[in-house]
Amino acid sequence: MSEKELGRALLDLDSHKLAGVGDVLVAVPSSGFRAFLTGLAPRLAIGMRVAWATKGFERDTGLLPHQVAHAVLGDGYALAVLSGPTFAKEVGAGLPTAMVVASEDADFAMQVASDLASPEFRTYVSTDIKGVEIGGAIKNVIAIGAGLSDGLGFGANMRVALITRGLNEMMRVGVAMGAREKTFMGLAGLGDLVLTCTDDQSRNRRYGLALARGLTPDEAMREIGQVVEGYHAARVLRVVAGGLKLDLPICEGICQILFDGANAQAVMRELMARPPQAEFE
Repeated sequence: MSEKELGRALLDLDSHKLAGVGDVLVAVPSSGFRAFLTGLAPRLAIGMRVAWATKGFERDTGLLPHQVAHAVLGDGYALAVLSGPTFAKEVGAGLPTAMVVASEDADFAMQVASDLASPEFRTYVSTDIKGVEIGGAIKNVIAIGAGLSDGLGFGANMRVALITRGLNEMMRVGVAMGAREKTFMGLAGLGDLVLTCTDDQSRNRRYGLALARGLTPDEAMREIGQVVEGYHAARVLRVVAGGLKLDLPICEGICQILFDGANAQAVMRELMARPPQAEFE
């Protein structure tokens, strides 16, 4: 989110007074999340509850959105995240959609879920806000790999292998960071991962397809013309995985392509050439 866009959004807040408001829903890219919350904070009264539909790690710090919110807002507010397999165009068109609302405050999660629920919009709740946010960040990285694989002509078998083993990498990161393993089998994990990896409405998948045509990472970004969260999440995830001492071959391979100039064909084939191992540790 640019400074101009942030300023416009905050002016909109001033024109719609928050007095008497109990809950606030924020929907901005992760790159503008901290700045928006910083501008929002003086307009909040203690006891207000804040939810967001932001996905991804903060680029400079590697923090998840709820950690950024705690840092900016302090401990006086109930916090929640909305996540899951939701393309905005389909939601706006009233097509059937399901998603999850996660908060450490179970009552707040249920209230948001109830407020949003409709015959076309099915909501579930969770108290694992960390797991839900990790799923929403890492799925974008795997989707770049899925787009690359399809663009290189590796076929449906390879795509599903990337999704399945990518889910394994997501789960291992999540568990190492204190999330619940079961969360990643739900809408914010497996559900969002499959959607983002298989449908061309996904910017991250289209970015991988562009890379497969021979565009550089910067050229592909310009072609997409919108924020590609998986590009930025991949850089942060590389640092996070290093700190946790986790081997994430798919995510690392994508990082090599994006940041180290590695050949995409070679990286994909190296993934297939890894020695046999147990499927489950």
